[in-house]
Amino acid sequence: MSSESLPLSGARAAVPARDAAPANGGYNYGFVGRTVAEAIGSFLLLFVGIGIAIFGNTAGGGIGSPLAFGLALAGAMVALGYISGGHFNPAITLGSAVAGRTAWKFVLPYILAQLVGAILGVAILWVVITGHDQIGEQARQFLSGTANGYGEHSTNLFPLPSALLMEVVAGALLTAVFLGAASRKAGTGSRKSLAVSGAFAVGVTYAVLLTVLVPVTNGGINPARSTAVAIFSEGWALEQVWLFWVAPLLGAVIAGLIFRSVDMTIDAHSNNAAAAELGEDTDDADTVKPVVTKPAVTKPATGSTKPVVDEEARGFFDKPADGTARPEDGTPGNRA
Repeated sequence: MSSESLPLSGARAAVPARDAAPANGGYNYGFVGRTVAEAIGSFLLLFVGIGIAIFGNTAGGGIGSPLAFGLALAGAMVALGYISGGHFNPAITLGSAVAGRTAWKFVLPYILAQLVGAILGVAILWVVITGHDQIGEQARQFLSGTANGYGEHSTNLFPLPSALLMEVVAGALLTAVFLGAASRKAGTGSRKSLAVSGAFAVGVTYAVLLTVLVPVTNGGINPARSTAVAIFSEGWALEQVWLFWVAPLLGAVIAGLIFRSVDMTIDAHSNNAAAAELGEDTDDADTVKPVVTKPAVTKPATGSTKPVVDEEARGFFDKPADGTARPEDGTPGNRA
């Protein structure tokens, strides 16, 4: 999700280019750095969120899983967001690309990295659970309790249409908050303060939306999270995981299109304002009307036969009209 304002060139204002400069102070980490950051952030998100969902219930205390997910997401965004943008969610990545905030060449590497990080996070929990003498044989049942589902596998038996609608709306809202918090037009202040406040806004929104979704789908929104848990759960989880890809991605696309249209409207107004300052016709953006400045000429004195030319209107190396030497260059002129 960065932009770089380019200076005015000629008689036209340049359109601010998205992703023209990295938002990390000028450093470009490339594919490897960005994808590694996305993998680490997704690992943290799943390790903390699913870990608390499992061990928190077992221990009978601590913070809830939705809050854990929100805090982990905010922490990952602050720690790694300056490298990759801090998506850690395929829906966020797709929505950001649709909105024009992320280059399309990063979409597939980001999603693959998010899946790898999420699967590794759940895999470590799987190893820990299976190593327990008493609950090791029930590892899949433990993880199935955190998997996303609908119908008979919904927390409160909500049917497919209800689950689909809730996940679409939640995916659109989370993507909208992310795009709004990371917008190049979102308020003023230092880059660091904006990053922290944006991460806080996205983390809180994520926690609240998960709280709403837990009774319906056990809290999805993130396809990487749903897939990673489904792999280590019972078979029904993988059969139903398609919905938790389609719904969040659809919601993200809707939010991305809305923000793209808003950004294009703002850019159009900015270009028209810049064009007006340069004397362009704002009704026809493709037509540039050059502004011609005529040199100032003073009228000759009465009875004089030689024109009087304003010296300031000519270039430094222009020869005087009467052939005399200019006082600046000290070179004798050709007198008639």
